[in-house]
Amino acid sequence: MDFRLTDAQQLLVNTAREFLRRRCPPELVQQMATDARGLPEDLWKEISMLGWPGLLVPPELGGSGGSLLDVSLLVEEMGRAGFPGPFVPSAVVATSLLRAAASPAQQQRLLPDMALGERLCTLAIAEEGGVLDPAAVALEAGPGGRVTGRKLFVRDAHLASHLIVAARGAGGPSLLLIETSRPGIALNPMETMSGEKLFEVTFSGVEVGAKDLLGPAGQGREPLVAALAAGALARSAEMVGAAARMLEMAVEHARTRVQSGRPIGSFQAVQHHCADMLRHVDGARFLLYRAAWKAEAGQPCGGDVAMAKAHAGEACLAVARKAHQVLGAIGYCEEHLLHRLHKRVQAASVDFGASPEHLETVATAIGLV
Repeated sequence: MDFRLTDAQQLLVNTAREFLRRRCPPELVQQMATDARGLPEDLWKEISMLGWPGLLVPPELGGSGGSLLDVSLLVEEMGRAGFPGPFVPSAVVATSLLRAAASPAQQQRLLPDMALGERLCTLAIAEEGGVLDPAAVALEAGPGGRVTGRKLFVRDAHLASHLIVAARGAGGPSLLLIETSRPGIALNPMETMSGEKLFEVTFSGVEVGAKDLLGPAGQGREPLVAALAAGALARSAEMVGAAARMLEMAVEHARTRVQSGRPIGSFQAVQHHCADMLRHVDGARFLLYRAAWKAEAGQPCGGDVAMAKAHAGEACLAVARKAHQVLGAIGYCEEHLLHRLHKRVQAASVDFGASPEHLETVATAIGLV
C-alpha cells in the first residue's frame, strides 16, 4: 500500500480545502443547520462546476471516473468544514448503486445529469428497526404493483428527484427507482440534532411496474451491500475530517490561552489530551485509507470497511470530547464550530451502522462467528 497522494489527488484536496474555507465558513454551517433546505442553491452549483458530484461517474457518462479513495479525500475535507448537503447520499451512495444495478439505459438517463449536479437521488432502505440491512427489508409491492408503507431516515429526500427504494422480493431485496413526485409519496421531516435533513417517506398505494426495477427482481442485495460500504467509508471520512479540524482547534487554543501566566499547552494534562487526539485521528485515517484502497483494488474488504467505520465512530467522538475539555465553555456556544462538528460526528457514527454492528462484521471476518 502506498498512501502518498497522486498529483491529481493532492490538487483535489488543496482545491477542496481552499474552496470550502471561502464558501463554507462556520457561520454558514450554523445557518444551514436550521434552514429548511439545508444548502444554498448557488453553493451546490459552484460545487457542480468543480465536478465533484461526478467523481464516481464513468467518463463516458460525463463524470471523472474517480475512486473511493478520491471520494474519501474529498469528503474528509467536507467533514473539516462541516459542509452540509446531499453529496454523500447522492454522489456516493446512489451513484454507486446505479453503477452496480441500473441498466445501461437507466444509467444513460440518470448519471450524466447527476454528474452535472442537476439531478439528485437518495436511498430509502431503513424501516421500523432503523437498520440499513438488506435482510431486514419488509416493504413490498402489494396487489396490482402498489407500494404502501414507509421508510425512515431518508437523507435529503426533499432535494432528490428520485428515490432508490429497497423492497422485499422473492429470494432477496429488489431495488425500485421511483420519482419523489409520484402520486402517493409524502415526505415528512424528522428532527435531528446535527442539522442534517432526514425524512420519513410514506408510500400510499404508489404504483410501480417492471420499468421501475433496478436490475432483476430479488437480486438487489449485492449492489446494496457495495453501496452501503461506500456510504460507510464516506461517513468515516467525514468523521476523520471533523476530528482533524477539532484537533487543530484544540492545539491552537492550547498555544494561545494563557492561565497563571503560561499557555495551557504547557500543562502536561492538556499536552496528553492533544497527543491522544492526534493518535485517534491518525489511526482512524489509516484504517479509512486502507479500506478504501482495498475496495478500489477489488480485494475482499468487508471486514476492513467495518473496522474503519467502527473505529472512526469511537475515536472521533473521543477527539470531540477531549477538544471540549481543552477549549472549555466556548466550545459549547452556538457560534462556535466545535459543537456543530461534534454533533455531525455523533450522527455519522451511527449512520450506515453503529460500532456494535460493524464489530460483529469484524468478528465474522476473523472467524469468531
